[in-house]
Amino acid sequence: MSRAENLIPRQLGDAHIRLLRIYKAVVESGGFSAAEVELNISRPAISLAISELEGIMNMRLCNRGRAGFALTEQGEEVYDATLQLLGSLENFRSRINAINTELKGELNIGITDNMVTVPQMRITRALAALKKRGPEVTFNIRMIPPKDIESGVIDGQLLVGIVPELRSLPGLNYFPLYEEQSLLYCCEGHPLFNTDNSNITDEELSGFDAVVPAYPQSAEIKQQQALLKASASSTDREGIAFLILSGSYIGFLPTHFAERWVRDGKLKAIQPEKRSFNTRFTAITRKGARTNLIREAYIEELENTAE
Repeated sequence: MSRAENLIPRQLGDAHIRLLRIYKAVVESGGFSAAEVELNISRPAISLAISELEGIMNMRLCNRGRAGFALTEQGEEVYDATLQLLGSLENFRSRINAINTELKGELNIGITDNMVTVPQMRITRALAALKKRGPEVTFNIRMIPPKDIESGVIDGQLLVGIVPELRSLPGLNYFPLYEEQSLLYCCEGHPLFNTDNSNITDEELSGFDAVVPAYPQSAEIKQQQALLKASASSTDREGIAFLILSGSYIGFLPTHFAERWVRDGKLKAIQPEKRSFNTRFTAITRKGARTNLIREAYIEELENTAE
């Protein structure tokens, strides 16, 4: 035979790996009979596998017979090489499994402003759970308007977004989170602050300067704001709060955001039974995006926080 014919095939397939595993079990069991139990195959099948392996390698690996089982010198070397090969395969499998299960990388998330005071704290709790699962994950949070969050998720700059549910875009997945209540407020020093709510008429209310959002709103919200005299606008809720707290404007704020000032006696809700609306918030991800373990883990943790 030529030298090339004496070598094991250049490409090892499952059949070759199986033969080497049988050989390893036979060596470590001390013979064919003892290997039957571990391999759960018959002695003739084991003998056939070892003979096939010897034929492929063109060398005798072990002596078997009345004198007992013993490795040849070449068989010893093949056993050592088999341990190296199977060990390398196991290391490869472990590393690939680690890549597929360990959370490493960045979570780029866009959040609508002033969500941190929401009592349910689902966003915060999910962040904490993800940090525990993946200590090496880097969190990058962007506080930007809902429209920019939607764009960021669609173009891949953001993995996850938290936005009010005002419209449904075909390129996004939506995961409901909770509802947020908003009331109409005025500040200490405003003419309406010391006025009994029952005495305030719609005509009187429409005469006061109001600050309204400069970002998209649902039809229900727009209907509530239609009565107001829109004299100022803001791109976010913090800006609305600034103007209300100036004492010169009235405007809608989420109850959880306004609570600190209400508690301190600086803000008052105007006709809360009539001037109220709810906003649903959702987490969004891009449809058809390739698998990302960090994104999927965060959405999973958000779902786990559902009450």
